[in-house]
Amino acid sequence: MADKNLYTHSMNTILPQPLGGIIPPLVTPLKDNETLDIASLERLINHLIEGGVHGLFVLGTTGEAQSLSYKVRHQMIRESCRINAGRLPLLACITDTSIVESIKLANVAAECGAAGLVSAPPYYFATGQPELAQFYEELVPQLPLPLFLYNMPSHVKVNFAPDTVARLAQMPQVVGLKDSSANAVYFQSVAYAVRQSGRKDFAMLCGPEEITGECVLMGGHGGVNGGANMFPELYVAMYNAARSGDLVELRRLQQYILQISASIYSIGHHSSSYLKGLKCACSLLGIIDDDFVASPYYKFFQPERDKVQAALDRLPIRNGKLDIFQ
Repeated sequence: MADKNLYTHSMNTILPQPLGGIIPPLVTPLKDNETLDIASLERLINHLIEGGVHGLFVLGTTGEAQSLSYKVRHQMIRESCRINAGRLPLLACITDTSIVESIKLANVAAECGAAGLVSAPPYYFATGQPELAQFYEELVPQLPLPLFLYNMPSHVKVNFAPDTVARLAQMPQVVGLKDSSANAVYFQSVAYAVRQSGRKDFAMLCGPEEITGECVLMGGHGGVNGGANMFPELYVAMYNAARSGDLVELRRLQQYILQISASIYSIGHHSSSYLKGLKCACSLLGIIDDDFVASPYYKFFQPERDKVQAALDRLPIRNGKLDIFQ
């Protein structure tokens, strides 16, 4: 009999339930608005797998999905699955304002061997909670893979209420929540509501890396942390320390995470500064060739690039990796 804690789709990709660990939201390496940099993508995925991460997540906020054409989104899914070759569970984001396009992206992901899907609420007109629940109750039965809900209120202007998550968690195909609200009280409220509903294998994943350790200490299952694109070993070590309750080690590693957040993500004056800083750092570290950012955003100019380089120079980097055990 199959393990009840594993979800297997027709292509035999296995998704642990609950999924835990560090699942980086990949940057999307680009040469221009219509050209995926496949060589850089291969280097990035191998860098992450060698760094010990537990899964891969493509086309999220860090992956610039809403700025990409459907052609590039489809290609990103196909090439990521090909390069990953089943080594780790791969999640593909299908967020869209059109339910039809979300389903098309989901079918591409299933055909290519992804393990799961991720969806934030449709944006533009803000949905009420009953409308939001009804939307997912219509969408989920049409999906070929299990789905993680994606709470990203700063970008889509809609928050999944804890009761809405608990309602949707009654569908076995809804297997977790990725929360990027940066609100630890909300995170715990959702986890409590889901437990009270009787669902025991629902994954709670934290987006903001600055509070992932605390969320794991309080029962969360892991993090979808953008900084892992640069230094996967750091975020994996942070997760392991939190999982084992090693507060001394967690505090030590947290200082590096906060240093990265304060010195790389805060360069610039716009909400896109996190993305620009992260892609610039990945380029300077040689993980990707270019830090091209899809329109309507643009990569840093030289003065900002120099600040990112200075921030990297203040970190104990040896041979392109963060020496966290110096």
